[in-house]
Amino acid sequence: MNEVAINLPRPKEPDPNAASAVQELLGGRYGEMSTFNNYLFQSFNFKNKKKLKPFYDLIASITAEEFGHLELVAHTINILMEGSSFPGEPDIAPLRNGKDLRNHYAFIDTAQSAKPGDSQGRPWTGDNVFNSGNLIVDLLHNYFLEIGARTHKMRVYEMTSHPTAREMIGYLLVRGGTHIVAYAKALEVATGVDITKMLPVPTVSNRVFDTARKFEEKGAHRKLYTFSKNDYRGITQIWKGTHPETNEPLEVIFGSPKGAPVPDYEEVTEEFAPGISMEDFQEIAKRLQNEAGLT
Repeated sequence: MNEVAINLPRPKEPDPNAASAVQELLGGRYGEMSTFNNYLFQSFNFKNKKKLKPFYDLIASITAEEFGHLELVAHTINILMEGSSFPGEPDIAPLRNGKDLRNHYAFIDTAQSAKPGDSQGRPWTGDNVFNSGNLIVDLLHNYFLEIGARTHKMRVYEMTSHPTAREMIGYLLVRGGTHIVAYAKALEVATGVDITKMLPVPTVSNRVFDTARKFEEKGAHRKLYTFSKNDYRGITQIWKGTHPETNEPLEVIFGSPKGAPVPDYEEVTEEFAPGISMEDFQEIAKRLQNEAGLT
C-alpha cells in the first residue's frame, strides 16, 4: 500500500535538531527498527504455528503494523529536515547551516534524510533483536520492549514542540500502547496472570498528550488490524474483552487502517539530490515511452 499511516503536517520552518532526537525513535534500542525486527524474526522463527496460531497471528499482525511505523518515523525526520539548507553554487557553502547542527552527518551522508541509526548517529544493529524461541519469554520481552519504546516517545515529545514530530509521536503513543495491551493479554491467555493490571507504564495516560488524545477519541487504542482480509484471524482469541484503562470494547479489524498520501519531497540541488534535471527527466520519459512501444 503506497500510503503512510497518518497525514503529517508540513510547517514552513525546519527543525533539524528535532530530527536528530526523533532518530532515536527510528534506530535507537527502543526505536521502530527494533520493534519491527524483533517481531519480524519472531514470526519467521515461530515454533508450532498451527498449535499456537493465535499467538503467531498476533505477532505477525503487529509486525505488519510496525513496518508502517518505520515509514512514518522516517517521513517525520525527512519533513523536519526540509528547508535546512539553501540552493547555490558550491563556493558560497550552501550547506553551511549543517556545520553547527547536532547531526551534521545527515547533511553529508543522506542528503538530509532518515538513516537507520539512533540520535547519536550510531547505526542500528541486529543485536537489538531478541528471539529466544520460548513463547512466554518472547512475549514478556515484547511487552517490556513496547514499554521502553513508549517511555522514549514520551521523552522525545517533551524535547520538541515541533507539530510534525508531536503528531507522529501522539499517534505512535496510542498504537504502541495498543501493542502493550495486546502482549499483556497474550501473556494472560498463556499464563493466567493478569498483566494488564500494571498498565499504563509509565503511569501517565495517553490523554495527557494533546496529539495522542485525539487518536484515542477516534478509538485507535482499542483496535488491532490483521492487515489481511483472510489471514491472521486467530488474534480474535486474544484481542477480546475490554481495554484495561478505558473499559471500552476491543475490536479486531480484518484488514488495514485507512492511510494518508505518502509525502513527496522537493529536490535539494545543493545536495545533488536526486541529481536528475528537467532535461534528464524528459530524456528518461522518452526512453520509457520508446521501450513501451508508445512512440
